[in-house]
Amino acid sequence: MKQIVFILGLWMLATTTTAQQPLVDKKGRLISMDEVDISAMVKPIPDKNIFLDPLYNIWCGSVVKGKNCAFYMFYSRWPRSESHYAWLPSSEICLAKSANPEGPYKHVKVLLPRRGAQYWDGIATHNPAAIVYKGKYYLYYMGSTGTKEVKMPASMKDPNWWEYRNNQRIGVAVASNPEGEWKRFDKPVINVNPDSTAYDALLMSNPAITVDEKGRAILVYKQVAKNGTLRGGKVRFGVAFANSLLGPYTKSPMPIFESKEGEKSWMIAEDPFIWNYKGTIYAIVTDVVGLFTNKEAALALLKSKDGINWEPTKYPKVVPLRLKFEGSIISDDKLERPCVYFEKGVPKYIFGAHGVNKRAYSVNVAVPLK
Repeated sequence: MKQIVFILGLWMLATTTTAQQPLVDKKGRLISMDEVDISAMVKPIPDKNIFLDPLYNIWCGSVVKGKNCAFYMFYSRWPRSESHYAWLPSSEICLAKSANPEGPYKHVKVLLPRRGAQYWDGIATHNPAAIVYKGKYYLYYMGSTGTKEVKMPASMKDPNWWEYRNNQRIGVAVASNPEGEWKRFDKPVINVNPDSTAYDALLMSNPAITVDEKGRAILVYKQVAKNGTLRGGKVRFGVAFANSLLGPYTKSPMPIFESKEGEKSWMIAEDPFIWNYKGTIYAIVTDVVGLFTNKEAALALLKSKDGINWEPTKYPKVVPLRLKFEGSIISDDKLERPCVYFEKGVPKYIFGAHGVNKRAYSVNVAVPLK
């Protein structure tokens, strides 16, 4: 009997030890992202983690650490008075700065202002996704142009609004210093497919970027097919690869983030943020119809070895459908356009766009992770 109890005790010790394996090494570096349950780390959002402007709607929010130990947020803004849907004809990408990753952030300047309808990105810039690589800053973004007048406050019911929506393309700007001059290009870094039957024949937006161990750039982007209407066909995501962050990019022919259960859905995923960690590519995406988290979370965590074939991680839930602020205040909107700030591979903050009072205006928040 004593022998049975002894053996049982050893088994319990072994299983307990396995279940409590440390997630970080002795130097505080993350061992494996596969074992991280981000949803269990989410904390209430303090006021200082909210970046807002009384005159502008704020959307997106891509945060990087600068060479001077400052933290930079690349974000989109447009006048509050023009309504939420004015992001298409009125958005401009700006730069904000903070001494701490979570903020508070202070506006520095407009980075990509209007430059004329003759340019592919001459009227609106949106969806910033920044990356620092080999001493340079690369800013991927959506640009759009058009000549038709959109009545304000903007609405999707205005047929002129769709000209700007369908002219969305993806570009990249480069700088050695975020607060200095940025080089813009006269052509998108990746363009729509000339084949009218392609998944990305109508438009491209929502870029997400990372670099793997071999120095290969991996670009994920939203794509919309043509179907003879202004709205277009299904919204899906594609991936392209290049040996340089400036391209040229080679597209993978089939959409990613797919699911058999969602084949008939107009959209499955949205707003990707991607990163590379120890040979695996991870993505946080908006779980549009709840296929990855069983409709229990706003954002889902996926992984891939090649950037083409993706699957949910062991703990796919990232943040709840409604955020909690300090003071037990529950939000009335979900988090969108996620960006994660890491320290030694460990996720510390999830940034995201957030509507307030049924999107009467919008802000960026930094969700702290314990």
